[in-house]
Amino acid sequence: MTLPLNIGIAGLGTVGAGVFGLLAAEAPTLEQRSGRRLRVVAVSARSRDKDRGIDLSAVRWHDDPLALAADPAVEVVVELIGGAEGVARSLVEAALARGKPVVTANKALLAIHGTALAEAAESAGVALAFEAAVAGGIPIVKAIREGLAANAISRVFGILNGTSNYILTQMQEQGRDFAAVLAEAQSLGYAEADPGFDVDGIDAAHKLALLASLAFNARVNFPSVHVEGIRHVSARDIAFARELGYCIKLLAIARLTPLGLEQRVHPCMIDADSAIAHVSDVFNAVVVEGNLADRTMFSGRGAGAGPTASAVVADLADIASGRRAPAFGVPTASLKTLAASPMAAHVGPYYVRLMVSDRPGVIADITAVLRDERISIASLLQHGRAAAPGQSVPVVMITHETVEVAMLRALERIAGLDAVLEPARMIRIEQL
Repeated sequence: MTLPLNIGIAGLGTVGAGVFGLLAAEAPTLEQRSGRRLRVVAVSARSRDKDRGIDLSAVRWHDDPLALAADPAVEVVVELIGGAEGVARSLVEAALARGKPVVTANKALLAIHGTALAEAAESAGVALAFEAAVAGGIPIVKAIREGLAANAISRVFGILNGTSNYILTQMQEQGRDFAAVLAEAQSLGYAEADPGFDVDGIDAAHKLALLASLAFNARVNFPSVHVEGIRHVSARDIAFARELGYCIKLLAIARLTPLGLEQRVHPCMIDADSAIAHVSDVFNAVVVEGNLADRTMFSGRGAGAGPTASAVVADLADIASGRRAPAFGVPTASLKTLAASPMAAHVGPYYVRLMVSDRPGVIADITAVLRDERISIASLLQHGRAAAPGQSVPVVMITHETVEVAMLRALERIAGLDAVLEPARMIRIEQL
């Protein structure tokens, strides 16, 4: 008779309770597919008294999460506490040191300490599994590490944060500004009370660092990710994007360049007819470009109890079946230390919106600055006239491809022109 796999869960929030409930509800199916019963024997969370809608009467409770690592009945630890430091890190390190596999949804922890934790798992001969850390229910970690293992990947990009995608979708569909849509998203539970990790791009950057490591057999390098959020995207910019045949998405992009590995998260203007432009609301999507499979796209719900619990349980099923792969696709000794391609060297077209005084000669002054920086204009829009003297009007330019450092120099000089009344708004145009 095959013995069950005994599981300890640290963290019983939305995802932790979802994992517990899923393991109970789908026990027969999971046992058939993994060859062993998946059984929770111990848990740890902040409060014993909270009603989580699950029956914990048959499991052992540990007030200290680290006790899960020491509990002899626990064979695999599921870390769902969150955070790059503190008890989450200590628990994962303690479990690996005791030779226990770890399943985690903690992208922040892995983005900062992923390579070191992968080394610890290898030394112990156990799995470090994190399918749930990137794009929720989308099985993108397994797809890159195993399904596309034969491919030389040239680029991976996608929508990795559902909150930001929901906000941008609502702004596009309703013509409302960022602040109003954010407040609504918070009231609906799509955005946290402190939404910074989501709307400032940090959450997507954590996930991108993991995808880049998997895709390019590289050591995780979160500090090299260029990060911008969506707070500066306005309804006016979205309207101009629509007029020009684009939509605006917060994209996470990693690719190899002659200068090294480029990792960046920022708002992008993309062709409104592209497949990823139609990924809306809280959905995520990841596109992988390889030399053999060409372009593959994965989409689905990127967060929530069901999708994330599904990914956690998939990792547990692998462990129960004895399936184990290096955390980042290859042994840590084979992970490359890639130079970081600087954002200043990025080359592409740009959208620029200026608010200027409505008077003769303004456009000539602006184009003179662009000429000096060898930036050519692909198209220019100027609608209407100012209603009264001193009021501003928008001028929108789409540039041909240019290097970013030249674009930034030009914008700094343009900001010094008397006729320019507000800081320029620049959005990179991504050719997908």
